[in-house]
Amino acid sequence: MSELSIQELENVAQAYENLLAPALFAEWPHRLADAADIREGQNVLDVACGTGMLARVLAELVRQEGSVSGVDLNPGMLAIARRIAPGIDWREAEAEALPYDDESFDAVLCQFGLMLFLAPEVALQEMKRVLRSGGCLAVAVFGSLEDLPAYAALAEAYGRLVGKSVGDALRMPFSTGNPDRLKSLFDNAGICSAKITTHMGQARFSNVEHMVLADVKGWFPFAGIELDQDSIKAVSKEAEIALKPFKSSSCSIEFPVPAHIVTCTK
Repeated sequence: MSELSIQELENVAQAYENLLAPALFAEWPHRLADAADIREGQNVLDVACGTGMLARVLAELVRQEGSVSGVDLNPGMLAIARRIAPGIDWREAEAEALPYDDESFDAVLCQFGLMLFLAPEVALQEMKRVLRSGGCLAVAVFGSLEDLPAYAALAEAYGRLVGKSVGDALRMPFSTGNPDRLKSLFDNAGICSAKITTHMGQARFSNVEHMVLADVKGWFPFAGIELDQDSIKAVSKEAEIALKPFKSSSCSIEFPVPAHIVTCTK
């Protein structure tokens, strides 16, 4: 974790919930739940739950007869998650060391978290460990940056105007987009029956400033990156040009977002 205070972490997590999650992640919880065939009465785990967007959908699907747990390393994310949905069991822990007994869950899901783990193979082994025999593991990751020219353009702008480390931070969420590399992660974790399907989503930011600030306020601080106003202004000016091909008549920024959903049964 960065050296942000708990209150600062909560502020960043709230920005993530308000700015980034609705624009980029809103359509995926139901898709991932469908892939895992989530049903009423199941006990389900959301790994790298963030502010709980996926977990809240899972809770609706399993109803009172089932249960949902969410685990994340970031206490700020969990504070927002608890505030929105206090009935879900939220726990702070690393994905590589899940705080649950073997075979605790009927399904384990992870939405856009695998590419951020320090040891993704270990995290996958942990997900498999806590999954019951016959249960489903479902993991979603973004496609490659080369298939997301809007983010590729932003990453290039950050790298050139601010610094390479900032550009690389924006590239990181797309680092497992190659299907062959993704398959090898599961193979190395001892999950050889994994099935990869590619889906197309849609990102919708209200304007260029929204897209820039979604990362500046809702993602970069978690990576230890704080930008001054001059840097934000310079990137925003560049983004107005770079993102013009993705601007709608209402000035919103919209573009396709490919993602891979990996599923397997234990």
